[in-house]
Amino acid sequence: MDCPHVCQLNGSKLANSSHLKTLCAVQEFECSDCKSKKNSWICVHCGQVGCGRYVCGHAKEHFEQTPGHSLCFDANTFAVFCYLCDEFVVNDTRSRLLQHLRNKFLSNNDPENCRQNQQNAQNVSTGGAVKRKGSHENQQKSNNRKKMKANQRLAKARAAGLRNLGNTCFMNAVLQSLSNIQQFSCYFKQLPALDKHRWNGSRTAIASARRMTDGDVLLAEELRKTMISLWEGSKSAISPESLFAVIWKVVPRFRGYQQQDAHEFLRYMLDRLHTELLGIVPNPTKRHNNTQNLYLLPAGKSTIVTSIFGGVLQNEVTCLVCGTESKKHDPFLDLSLDIPQMCSNMKNGVNNGEETPQSCHLSDCLSSFTELEELAETELYNCPNCKQKQRSTKRFWIRRLPNVLCLHLKRFRWTNFFRTKLDNYIEFPVNGLDMSQYVLSNMHETRGSACGSTFYDLAAVIVHHGNGAASGHYTSYATHEDCWHHFNDSSVTICDEQTVSQSKAYILFYIRRELNLTPFTI
Repeated sequence: MDCPHVCQLNGSKLANSSHLKTLCAVQEFECSDCKSKKNSWICVHCGQVGCGRYVCGHAKEHFEQTPGHSLCFDANTFAVFCYLCDEFVVNDTRSRLLQHLRNKFLSNNDPENCRQNQQNAQNVSTGGAVKRKGSHENQQKSNNRKKMKANQRLAKARAAGLRNLGNTCFMNAVLQSLSNIQQFSCYFKQLPALDKHRWNGSRTAIASARRMTDGDVLLAEELRKTMISLWEGSKSAISPESLFAVIWKVVPRFRGYQQQDAHEFLRYMLDRLHTELLGIVPNPTKRHNNTQNLYLLPAGKSTIVTSIFGGVLQNEVTCLVCGTESKKHDPFLDLSLDIPQMCSNMKNGVNNGEETPQSCHLSDCLSSFTELEELAETELYNCPNCKQKQRSTKRFWIRRLPNVLCLHLKRFRWTNFFRTKLDNYIEFPVNGLDMSQYVLSNMHETRGSACGSTFYDLAAVIVHHGNGAASGHYTSYATHEDCWHHFNDSSVTICDEQTVSQSKAYILFYIRRELNLTPFTI
């Protein structure tokens, strides 16, 4: 956003060269109060470093205690945030002071420069000559490294951000993730304007969609407009006000401006889109009898939602008394994975006086999901052979893999009367997630349903920052035009793969290497 408070920078201390030189020489920023190095912010007006509101909030305390000090730098991306506007800033002063400061931070924190400065300081202290870069080739390499790092941090991201309308980061993170799943977003961008009064589906689907529709609003139509705006690239950030207004009408659960759970919103949104599209989009088999379309199956019960995210689980329950086995097939749009108890109980060590949770791998969560377990006494199985409730075991297998595998990590658990967050780092692969060991291996059981690759590559990640389920902040990482981007509401910055892999994921979106889809033409 264009911040009116940027003009306060005229005559600020940070514009003074001596103060700037001291601050920019810092190699690693830490909070001046609690010494934490997580989520550091630098006051643009005085240079004081404080931790973010989701650590201890000392940067915000500094703003509240020091009138006029509303602007600060993100120590990781050097984006500017205004506490008065509660938004990231995109404008600059006439003298381009903010850009000048960014360039200073980058040039003084370049690793090659740091090593050279340390060597020069050592030579001067010992009376030796200052070592210069002796060849044009070395100088060129150093310049290339600087340019590469500057481009990664400061290159203008082509993707557009989404303005925060008041604790709507949960919605923004989901929308940016879905927008950068090409097979999903391209479908909506190709759709014509949707008219609720021209229904073409079956009578059952029409009746169901109409019951869920409030007035003349359609979530699918507003999502189509939002997807188009995000990919136009004409603005650095757009406002999803119209979409949010429709969500208020059709899903009362999300009315208001309190923080919501991103996973709950994702499920509500996908379920709603599926129901609407069943009644709005025509069944292609009636118009194109010779074309098999996997976006909308001949039965008329599939949409882009189920074709992209839909998979099938096989639920196996075995009676421990007579051995009778029951199998049930359950469709799913995402898999909710528990963080194994051994990981949530164990600690890695002590960091800044606090114990850090034990890290584990995504494969541990998937194995825990599919492993054999005995049902509790409160969940006795009503055995059809024994004619009474008996002790039993349960096991899940994936019968059919989806084209986009959505994995939700259960980071929130109920403790007495409130929910706590499991802040474990879950290691996950960015490329080559192999799901073969979690899929049914019996070919008879999976005939016609398990074809296609079992390898997946990461497309998007949603991260929850903070401790509470009803508080904190959501951001997302996603690949946009073959480059990783960090989407933080209005702010969009280019990042590298390592940054993505080190994030504490909440929801992961993996795309199948060999999709089981036929292109759909409206």
